[in-house]
Amino acid sequence: MQTKSKLLLIVALMLLALTTATIINISLNFRDYSIKSAMEKSKLAATIVKDGLTAHMINGMMDNRSYFLNQISRGDVVKSLWLVRSENVIKQYGEGMNFETVRDAIDKEVLRSGSSVKKIIEDANEILLRVSIPYKATVNHANTNCLSCHDVKIGDTLGVISMEFDISEMRTSGMFTILKILGINIVFLFIVLFLLNYYISPYIKLFSNLQDGIQKAYGGDFTHRFETSVDGEAKDIVSHMNTLFSKMQDAFGNIKQNLGTIIPQMNMSNDNPLEQSKIIINELSDVYKFKKTIELDATKFDVYMRLVNIIKSKYNIVNFALYEVNNTTNTRKLHYNTNDDILICKEGVKEDASLCRAYRTKSITLSSEFPDLCQSCKKEKENYLCFSFAINGEISLIISIIGKDKEEINDKNTYISRIRHYLEAAKPVISSHILMGKLKDTSRRDSMTGLNNRRFLEEVIERIMSQVGRKKEIYSIMMIDIDFFKKVNDTYGHDVGDMVIVEIAKVLKENIRESDLAIRYGGEEFVIILDNATVEGTLEVARKIHRAFGDLSFDVGAGDAMQKTISIGISMFNEDADTIWKCIKLADTALYVAKTTGRNKIVKYKKEMSEGKDVR
Repeated sequence: MQTKSKLLLIVALMLLALTTATIINISLNFRDYSIKSAMEKSKLAATIVKDGLTAHMINGMMDNRSYFLNQISRGDVVKSLWLVRSENVIKQYGEGMNFETVRDAIDKEVLRSGSSVKKIIEDANEILLRVSIPYKATVNHANTNCLSCHDVKIGDTLGVISMEFDISEMRTSGMFTILKILGINIVFLFIVLFLLNYYISPYIKLFSNLQDGIQKAYGGDFTHRFETSVDGEAKDIVSHMNTLFSKMQDAFGNIKQNLGTIIPQMNMSNDNPLEQSKIIINELSDVYKFKKTIELDATKFDVYMRLVNIIKSKYNIVNFALYEVNNTTNTRKLHYNTNDDILICKEGVKEDASLCRAYRTKSITLSSEFPDLCQSCKKEKENYLCFSFAINGEISLIISIIGKDKEEINDKNTYISRIRHYLEAAKPVISSHILMGKLKDTSRRDSMTGLNNRRFLEEVIERIMSQVGRKKEIYSIMMIDIDFFKKVNDTYGHDVGDMVIVEIAKVLKENIRESDLAIRYGGEEFVIILDNATVEGTLEVARKIHRAFGDLSFDVGAGDAMQKTISIGISMFNEDADTIWKCIKLADTALYVAKTTGRNKIVKYKKEMSEGKDVR
């Protein structure tokens, strides 16, 4: 309705402006007309006076001129009239009568210049038009010859006729006229406003109704229904708008709920469903791009770094750590931290992940909720936020965020649900990498002993050879074989043979370092690669293995026991050969020598062993 009021006000102001302009124009024209009319009357009166005086002069009646002049000034037209003689006339005929003297400066000016003067004299009571007209000497063909009576030249001023006209009626008539015009215009104004209000009100209501509906639509509400009492095209527009809003309500009315099923638990600062949908769709787009990117990453660790970059760049979280928890062993491993100062957990959490409150409770641990909330935090009064996310039954992730104060932590807490969206997207990719890692590990590991197999050896040798040139490391290779192993299978069966294989694998694991490699090369043969080992150190490890296995006793049934021995061949890289594969062959040569010279012994490769005819 504010629009209608503005429109009516504008129309009213325009009509009032038009009325004012009309009144001003009429006032000015009426004044000019009144003045012009009075001037015409003054000219007529001056002519009458001039002709009358001339007639009096010709007829010798100049002494009676006062009566004539009084008669003229008594009328309604002329308020006062007087004559003024020029110097020439005064010299010739004298001063004249009392009313024939100069009264003011205007008379003097007209006598001097010989030109007419008009002047409006106005006060609160009346308006006078003062006109002073020169009376000049002329000679014409109508038997009027001023020179015959006056000692002057043609064109000389004989005198002045001054008159005052009362034109006060002009003011009264003008005011009355203006009032009539004003009254007519005011009536016209009310009629126009009434008609305008009558005819535009339905359109204004329609406009207001449209405005309300559009305003609601900006807020995502399309339930508004448009109404109008106007027929024709306006009614068609309302019908189309209602149809459009109905369809839009069907399309957008439940958009937040539908999208919410895809990205649940998103915190929204805006209640507008369209704005919410925009935020959710943008988030979906970013998550989709993230997922398509990590699907091409080679390892789960690459995926972890993608997550780290998202947390840092998208959510501006600068102090945090990312941990991986093995759900089976209940151990936790740090994969990323922005700096060591944010590692707030006690050392025991590394070996027992259940000490972590966020992991144990599967909920967000927020330091602002309760003083000293997590008992495993080693720093007092620390502002932190930790939450866990299960990738699958075997692996979970923990993200620990540190803030400078409670406000920062509470602010970062609003991003957790969005970070979870990326974790959800990463879950199948990380699980796939874990599964592929298992499959790869299975393909490279002997199922019976748990040792790496020959396929693993082929892969690791390539890696070792690529590092040897840079690190200049020394490796020693041991080739191990169980003496007379075939007799075990033939005599006691494969179950006992398998038991022997399992036990020697245990002996190998227990007597080498974590950096060393133990590999089941095939059947009863094993290869050990010792990292950065000397000949003496290698021989010492070989003796430990030889002695530990020789001390084992195997139950073969019926109360009987069996002991076995092993033979070991040793070579050194790169003392004996310049490749690992050659060293393995040379260690096998030394093993052959040990087996052919009595078994149950340790033999270090020597060059002459390759020169013997019986050496394989």
